[in-house]
Amino acid sequence: MSEPSPTEPTDLNEPTDGDRAAKRRLRGFLNHLLAYFAVLVVIVPVNAWLAPQTPWFLLVMVGWGAPLALHAAYAMGLIGRGRG
Repeated sequence: MSEPSPTEPTDLNEPTDGDRAAKRRLRGFLNHLLAYFAVLVVIVPVNAWLAPQTPWFLLVMVGWGAPLALHAAYAMGLIGRGRG
C-alpha cells in the first residue's frame, strides 16, 4: 500500500484548502451583497421622501454595484490569486 500524496485528500468527505477558500470568498460576497441591499432598502425611501425629483440613490446603486460585481467575479474564482 502506498502513502497518499500531499496533493490528494486522504478522505473524500474532508474539505480541501481550495474548498475552504471558496466558501470563505462566497461568504464574504454574500455579506457584501446583504449590506448593499440593506443600504438600498433604506436610502431609496429616504430619497423618495426627501427629494423625489432627484434620484440620487442611483449614484449609490451604481457606485457600489460596480465593486460588488468585481467581488462576485472574485467569489466565483474568475479573478484574484491562484489563477493561471
